[in-house]
Amino acid sequence: MFGMMRGDRVEVSGDMAYDYITVRDSSVRREDRDINALASVEGKRTTFMVWNYHDLNIISPPVSVNVTVNGIDASEATVSHYRIDQENSNSYELWKKMGSPQDVSGDQYAQLEEAGQLDMIGGPMEQGVSDGQLIIPVDIEGQAVSLFVTTIRKSNFKKRIK
Repeated sequence: MFGMMRGDRVEVSGDMAYDYITVRDSSVRREDRDINALASVEGKRTTFMVWNYHDLNIISPPVSVNVTVNGIDASEATVSHYRIDQENSNSYELWKKMGSPQDVSGDQYAQLEEAGQLDMIGGPMEQGVSDGQLIIPVDIEGQAVSLFVTTIRKSNFKKRIK
């Protein structure tokens, strides 16, 4: 997923994220989960990765998040949503369901290889932009990560992080 993010990083803010000092010094071990994001922009394309993570590796119920992209000078954007979770893009979970075999058959290998491919949720969708904002609601369960790739006709992003 991260390899699909191109261009310059842009500022991300939210109220459910651990700060990087806490993650660096003590990881993600408090009661709250780390629900955070990274974003980048390159020309007409923006990408943002959103995750719901905790070190205890417990699958928690989905959390509703509104991803808001500001500063768009367009009336609509094409949005593609990719996901890694318990059911999507996850060969490890399939391997565990197979009984964690140390030696896999050719058929199992093919299944695992296919399960490891990045899944798009739905298909590319056109979404309206209102007052310069693209708002994408998403429910993201614990230990999941989503990548959104948006394409717009014209952008007006000001804040870039180097």
